[in-house]
Amino acid sequence: MSTTVSPLAPAGTPELPPVAGVRLATASAGIRYEGRTDVLLALFEKGTTVAGVLTRSKCPSAPVEWCKVRLKAGKARALVVNAGNANAFTGSKGVAAVKHTATLAAEASGCKPNEVFLASTGVIGEPLNTDAIARVMRGAALAARPENWKAAARAIMTTDTFPKVATATAMIGSVQVRINGIAKGSGMIAPDMATMLAFVFTDAPVAASALQALLKREVVDTFNAVTVDGDTSTSDTLLLFATGAAAARGAPVIKSAGDKNLIDFARALHVVLADLSEQIARDGEGARKLVRVHIKGAVSKSSARKIALSIANSLLVKTAIAGEDANWGRVVMAVGKAGEPADRDKLSIFFGEIRVAHAGARDPAYDEKKVSVYMKRDVIDLTVDLRLGKATDRVLTCDLTKEYVAINGDYRS
Repeated sequence: MSTTVSPLAPAGTPELPPVAGVRLATASAGIRYEGRTDVLLALFEKGTTVAGVLTRSKCPSAPVEWCKVRLKAGKARALVVNAGNANAFTGSKGVAAVKHTATLAAEASGCKPNEVFLASTGVIGEPLNTDAIARVMRGAALAARPENWKAAARAIMTTDTFPKVATATAMIGSVQVRINGIAKGSGMIAPDMATMLAFVFTDAPVAASALQALLKREVVDTFNAVTVDGDTSTSDTLLLFATGAAAARGAPVIKSAGDKNLIDFARALHVVLADLSEQIARDGEGARKLVRVHIKGAVSKSSARKIALSIANSLLVKTAIAGEDANWGRVVMAVGKAGEPADRDKLSIFFGEIRVAHAGARDPAYDEKKVSVYMKRDVIDLTVDLRLGKATDRVLTCDLTKEYVAINGDYRS
């Protein structure tokens, strides 16, 4: 966790009201960091449903594999997250660590181990000391309160420079429900469903199957449309917990993702996921600029996404933007290497509203001074119009600075 806050951090952090049926606590276990909290415990009332989207890495962490199995039942009573150690590539010790942690949480909160969900973030390849977690678990359970949202967001941070929180409300029937979310992540971010973790909580009464279908749909243009460095973490975890407490206030129970009562909830969920995912891009390690890559005129959504990611993950594009250089030649390179339909003599490239390249050449009206002024902004919109079809897409990324190298060169030091 950095002491220097990213210049792209939001101007303020919203206050997150309680979510009925959710209590939170944090603790300092000393797993890797001294003088800060590094364990989060969230407790849920009986009847809480859960959905999740997990990393597609072929080398997933032990907590990811634990959650993958438990998601099938769709029930949750507790969540334990630790920062500083990813419990990934830890073999049988990693498996034993998740079982022990789940047992500790179950005993402290009065539920079954299979109702406990786990996530870990930090260094890969080092065994997780669950004795440290054991020392703080019972106290955390006793201290859990409905209002500890910012503390929860801080406890899961690693190289993050600010806590990431978001909130929204929605109507289900005639009843207002709340959605709160927290996230962490600033490097190793290229979700494929980053060290990305995100946890969303609501009091809406939604069945696990409907929750899962909704989350899978809404992640496409939020968390899966963000990249910092093109590296997919072993630990990517996004979990959505629904306590159902709003049913006591008259909210209808949602059993299908196609239920019309879910329309406003889906909108609000998208808002929370989009907010959190943009905060991750804004906190990219060493970032000084948020970059929004827009693709227009592609032959398909899938093709547009691949081209957008090719641009967003290009080290040459990202370093040019860091240097405030509108080097459209690097953008052309990234479009061309994506392996998707593109015609050099049809496409146009824009930085902001300024067209810099068109019809296979530099734009005749290109003005270097005008573009240079635009490139000094904190937020850069880079648009490629392929003029081949009607499909569009957008991906968020950030620039690549010397600080990114410094952070990752010293990560285990």
